[in-house]
Amino acid sequence: MENNNTDAGLMVVLIERFHKQRYPRAVNLIEKVERGGLLSHMDISFIKEVSDDIQKIKPLLDRHPECQLIATKMMNMCQEIAVKGLSNEKET
Repeated sequence: MENNNTDAGLMVVLIERFHKQRYPRAVNLIEKVERGGLLSHMDISFIKEVSDDIQKIKPLLDRHPECQLIATKMMNMCQEIAVKGLSNEKET
């Protein structure tokens, strides 16, 4: 029972972070690279942090597949940002 309560609390925090912080920042970065912008060190750190955090919560995601969609969406957005950012870097 303790694990379920802990998982539920973690999921609430993670979903809130996704909606209030990470998703809006990822959308802004997608817009930035779509306009031809280059990624800053802070932007790259954000992508790495998201990726690292998703790896850390993988056991939680394995226990709660209903949350995997959010993690997958975030990873896909970060991949899109990185690929387009690299393409923009090569064009300069």
